[in-house]
Amino acid sequence: MRGIVAATVVLAAFIGGTAPALAQEVPAPQPVCKNSDSRLSELSGLVSDGEHLYALNDGGTKTQVFVLGRDCKVQKVISAATDPYDPEDLARTADGTFWLSDTGDNRKKRDTVALISLTPQGKATLHRLTYPDGQHDVEALIMDRSGTPYLITKDVFGDAKVYRPTGPLASPGPTPLESVGSLQIKETSTPGGPVGSIGSMTVTGAASMADGSVVALRTYTDAYLYAVTDGDLAGALQREPVRVPLPNEKQGEALAFDPDGTLLSGGEGVGEQIRAVKGAAALATAKAEGSTSGGTSAAGGKGQGTDFPYVQVGIAAVVVIGGLLLVGRLRKRRT
Repeated sequence: MRGIVAATVVLAAFIGGTAPALAQEVPAPQPVCKNSDSRLSELSGLVSDGEHLYALNDGGTKTQVFVLGRDCKVQKVISAATDPYDPEDLARTADGTFWLSDTGDNRKKRDTVALISLTPQGKATLHRLTYPDGQHDVEALIMDRSGTPYLITKDVFGDAKVYRPTGPLASPGPTPLESVGSLQIKETSTPGGPVGSIGSMTVTGAASMADGSVVALRTYTDAYLYAVTDGDLAGALQREPVRVPLPNEKQGEALAFDPDGTLLSGGEGVGEQIRAVKGAAALATAKAEGSTSGGTSAAGGKGQGTDFPYVQVGIAAVVVIGGLLLVGRLRKRRT
């Protein structure tokens, strides 16, 4: 019995894996402003040009981007009559076009999802997309420096998949998507979010520096920053990121970069704050320049890293249990 108990303890330790890599020394998020506008009660997407914030509300019956001052007050609304299904994230390309990720699919029943491009003048264009392997719920969009969109799935156990179009976007489409990788988001102890520790593994938003040099994914509780080399965004997502805790956001979904590399974050709910982590992008760049390994720990390419991959966990667990049970049998024979 003692052998079995010991084996169970060891097995639990192996299954849990090593703890996710601690975030590098980063400043704690500091308040920028408080969202007090009831029209933005479900803040889900965020972009910054350093002077203004551009915000997307989850849901709605028309395409809208809210233009905010640095005090979080709405200055104007850019809108079009296009009726989205479930917009979840917001990006902006170098020409000033906004891209709304109409990709929410909690029940996984949509035949197509969509990206909606919206000019500053309010002209909207619909681009439908199809997955190669069934439906997915997606709340994170990254536009790389060439203007190619990447969609990252929201999966409760951290197995986030990455997709991009197979070619230029058609309107209305659909344009087929292709799988270009996956990430395994590990559980962290950062407090916050609506669903406990599971929320630390589910991707709820994304952001990119304007020049595409650093991109970020976020969960309800943490952000993961990746330096991008030679425009290879898919490759960057396979390397070890810098983890930036974003604690105590009630339902954190919005993420953006200021031009100077400050990371901005916010969550749903009137009265919730938008917060800033200064110098965050530089940490990712410094890590990439000093890195000599392609492994991952808190998040990164599937099957890589200092955490035990699942196959190794299984082998280690079998060896440990087998050894302990054998010792128990030998002791029994001796007595």
